[in-house]
Amino acid sequence: MNLQQLSVFREVMKTGSVSAAARNLHRTQPAVSASLKALEASLGVALFHREGRRLTPVPEAHYLLSEASEILDRLEMTSSNLAELRNRARGTIKVAAMPGTSAYLLPEFVSGFISEKENVQVTLATRSSPQILSMIAAQSFDVGFCDIKIDQARRDLFESVHIDRDCVVALRQDHRLADRSSISAIDLDNQPMGTLHDGHRVYEDTERAFLQSGARFNVRVRAQFFMPLFHFIEAGQICAVVDVMSAESYRRLHGDRGVIHFADFTPSVPFDYSIVTPLQKPPSVLAQDFVFQWERFVRGIVDL
Repeated sequence: MNLQQLSVFREVMKTGSVSAAARNLHRTQPAVSASLKALEASLGVALFHREGRRLTPVPEAHYLLSEASEILDRLEMTSSNLAELRNRARGTIKVAAMPGTSAYLLPEFVSGFISEKENVQVTLATRSSPQILSMIAAQSFDVGFCDIKIDQARRDLFESVHIDRDCVVALRQDHRLADRSSISAIDLDNQPMGTLHDGHRVYEDTERAFLQSGARFNVRVRAQFFMPLFHFIEAGQICAVVDVMSAESYRRLHGDRGVIHFADFTPSVPFDYSIVTPLQKPPSVLAQDFVFQWERFVRGIVDL
């Protein structure tokens, strides 16, 4: 008994004749008859009472039809699902991202990514960059987006795509420096500033930029990530050196209503983005496509 024989048998049962089944299956009548006889021989059971060219199903045939239909329907569904997986139209993907990106840009991207994929399920998690690396290393998530550059010592745990871009400075549109496209640390000497928490690389690099320029780094507000700083900037209470993804999040979220001006900052404060996947867990076709599309989306922002 094989799947081809079961398909022929089901079509004969459905149409009630060998000739009709042959037409529907695009086969000859002798081939269909031979397939039925081979099925009966393999089962050791006669499935039809034959009177000339007329076939009358016996009770065993009705039982087999029920079983065969279930098997063939299941096979067709599996084949269809695999086709959808291959075409990135079905599956699950779990993504963990740092807070600034997950607040707006990532949901915007994911919304577009799944817009024509009704059978794709997505889980989004917001975590700190060290937590993201732990989750990817544990293979509990498919893709991570963080601000930690993966060094050589961790290459046994992660596959990664690295993207870098210098930070920009953010200040209110009515600030005395808001007409400039480039602002230096000396321009911000002793200005109230917002920044990330002590120990973060951006905090250290921003502080170093001020010191090297002979400017005073007057920190008024510290935050875990950049997005909360925008509230204080809008209030005119601080300026801040922020990454371009956070700046783009603000622009897209507020549009013409935004009151923050962004400009290049010197000396440069680099910011590293990493798209990470678990090395020990081969990614699905869906995850591969997600990484490819997300990298293109991110580069489209940071390369502006």
